[in-house]
Amino acid sequence: MSTYQAPVRDMQFVLRELAGAEEIAQLPGCEETLDVLDSILEEAAAFATGVLDPLNVKADREGCTWKDGEVTTPSGFKDAYRQFAQAGWIGLPVPVEYGGQGLPSLLLGPTLEMWNGANVGFANGPLLNQGAIEAIELTGSEEQKKLYIPKLVSGTWTGTMCLTEPQAGSDLAQVRAKAMPEGDHYRISGQKIFITFGEHDMAQNIVHLVLARLPDAPEGTKGISLFIVPKFLVNPDGSLGEHNDVYCAGIEHKLGINGNPTCTMNYGEKNGAIGYLVGEPNRGLEYMFIMMNAARFSVGVQGLAIADRAYQSALQYAKERVQSRDVAARSPKPQEIIKHPDVRRMLMWMKSQLEAMRALAYVTAMSLDFAHKHPDEKVRREHKAFVELMIPVVKGWCTETAVDLCSTALQVFGGMGYIEETGIAQQYRDVRITTIYEGTTGIQALDLVGRKLIRDMGATATAVITKMKKFAKGLEAEENAEVKVIAQALAHGVDALADASQWIGMNAMGDPHTAFACSVPYLKLWGVVAGGWQMARAAQIAAHKIAAGDREADFYKAKLATARFYATNVLSQDAWLQRQIKESSADVLALAEEQFDLDRKPTVVA
Repeated sequence: MSTYQAPVRDMQFVLRELAGAEEIAQLPGCEETLDVLDSILEEAAAFATGVLDPLNVKADREGCTWKDGEVTTPSGFKDAYRQFAQAGWIGLPVPVEYGGQGLPSLLLGPTLEMWNGANVGFANGPLLNQGAIEAIELTGSEEQKKLYIPKLVSGTWTGTMCLTEPQAGSDLAQVRAKAMPEGDHYRISGQKIFITFGEHDMAQNIVHLVLARLPDAPEGTKGISLFIVPKFLVNPDGSLGEHNDVYCAGIEHKLGINGNPTCTMNYGEKNGAIGYLVGEPNRGLEYMFIMMNAARFSVGVQGLAIADRAYQSALQYAKERVQSRDVAARSPKPQEIIKHPDVRRMLMWMKSQLEAMRALAYVTAMSLDFAHKHPDEKVRREHKAFVELMIPVVKGWCTETAVDLCSTALQVFGGMGYIEETGIAQQYRDVRITTIYEGTTGIQALDLVGRKLIRDMGATATAVITKMKKFAKGLEAEENAEVKVIAQALAHGVDALADASQWIGMNAMGDPHTAFACSVPYLKLWGVVAGGWQMARAAQIAAHKIAAGDREADFYKAKLATARFYATNVLSQDAWLQRQIKESSADVLALAEEQFDLDRKPTVVA
């Protein structure tokens, strides 16, 4: 069973060479980025490997326990969280005025990847904490910011995101939780399900951000408000008061992420839980999307992280497992399976897509910093649009790919992969949720097509496609033969994406169902091509480094070879996805509902 090792060198490459760490350091408030980048990566890697990784398998087997409304996390989690908070990891991107470090969002990519690669069950807690902090910072009152954010940053308290209800699922228009006004606060009543770390023993208090309806609220999503509902009421001086009317009714028994308590929370079973309105009434869903978008980006990175851990496990096993002879060499001696071509194919399949996902995620984080901090409003607007376009791609494509890669990693193990003791089965189980929570892949695809492509008449998508097309054209002039192959593959992929985007845009105006029927293949096409764009950029840099005789020539040669594999084996999916989008959408809707189970009904002979 392998130990998680953070891919620090590749992270450094992506941050510095692709995600523009030097440009980030020019932004107001980000001047120290380059000075601390390497030390943060090294310290985070040490924490991930030394503190979180040893608890991973144990937490999966031990799980969480619920008794009389209280939840006990796996042994070691409480102390690990204390160390995590004391090291300042929670407040990495939080402004200094609230006790944070004020560092750019760019550095969230690698640190999130490390926490989730080492121990995804643990990492889900801090992940939501940062979302709660950002939501309160951007939409809360000054009093709420001063009262709650420092405690969340210090780790004394944790935060949750409470959206889903039994009857609502992802359809938040059906939210029924109520908020009755009472003086300077509200009485909240209702039930929320699937609440990550909704109850636990790692912190003194839990700050729930809850969606609920006011008595006079309009129907649908426009009638939802956001409330802060703490587990323990908070006195004006920040000390804790009595237990609020908030209780955990139970925890779920899940396929994976067993170290993470997934809770059913009851609000107001007695007199109504006391809650405090965040921002303006009936704008709760808008505010909650701040947390949701942060969480969607984080879950995309989470998928990448779990898949990278699975790849590491498969690689180590392939180097150690001795089986079968080399037929071509006519050797009678069995050899390590990494020498077999098909095992090499599987390892390259994983490695190339991991590097593409990492690059795309970190580049998106870079744009997030530009969107928030660049002095030019036009630049901020352009990067904001890019981030909004990429969030569903990072979440949807990275997690779908991660499931595939974990399955491939298990395949490398052969029969031993199906055995829990080897550890790879846990990664396969853990990664499966990533395509589901914070919005399924179908929901991400609907967001991409409906909100991001159609709403602005394809302006943002066209701008990004044009940028990729220009880059691919310039790349064809490179002298390196490998880079030329990559350039041609990228140009073909960009053309396929442009054609598919135009087709969807035209058909959506006449028949939205036809466009939505192919939305998931369209999302995957975006991921494959945008990932190929980043791999092509990496290949160009690597070729220049090799030509210049860089001392890390082996690293760059591997980068170039991996980028070529991506171009010929992954980016080559563009034609199939393009055809699936344009030619099979009507086929998706070809059957009437009653026809789906006709083959299970016997024919009645007269």
